[in-house]
Amino acid sequence: MKKILLSLIALCSFVLITSSVKAQDYKTAVGLKFGGYENGPSVKYFLNEGTAIEGVIGIRSHGVVFSGLYELHQQAFNTAGLKFYYGFGAHLGSVGSGVYKRFGGDDQVYNDSHILLGADGVLGLEYKIEQAPIAISLDLNPRVELATGPFFDVAPGLGVKYTF
Repeated sequence: MKKILLSLIALCSFVLITSSVKAQDYKTAVGLKFGGYENGPSVKYFLNEGTAIEGVIGIRSHGVVFSGLYELHQQAFNTAGLKFYYGFGAHLGSVGSGVYKRFGGDDQVYNDSHILLGADGVLGLEYKIEQAPIAISLDLNPRVELATGPFFDVAPGLGVKYTF
């Protein structure tokens, strides 16, 4: 709970700091996503002005998880380049044996390999820096794990992307 609160404070601070800066939109972005469970490369592609799909290959201790998200974007706080987004998707992956820390819950212990499969959500803010091909995002990622659960948790995420 403490980490979620800190993430929300960081998200609000990010909004206040960037509210006076101008920015522009993009069509495609590639970069890195740093999350509560996995870190790895990501790709975002806008289908139209307000709809995007994003894929993340999350590398974690003893495993890998592929996530796909469908996101709806809209301008936030009447600030050019700052977008509020939310969406849903799914993940599929596997983990080996080990102890895995969960945000806001008990540690998960796996004695052998397991498949990970479940539903994901996303809620965040993204800012495209004006006259630079860089976008930065902060988000919260709720997740329902079905294959090894069921259990629910929420992890913060930070994304840094090159836009074109």
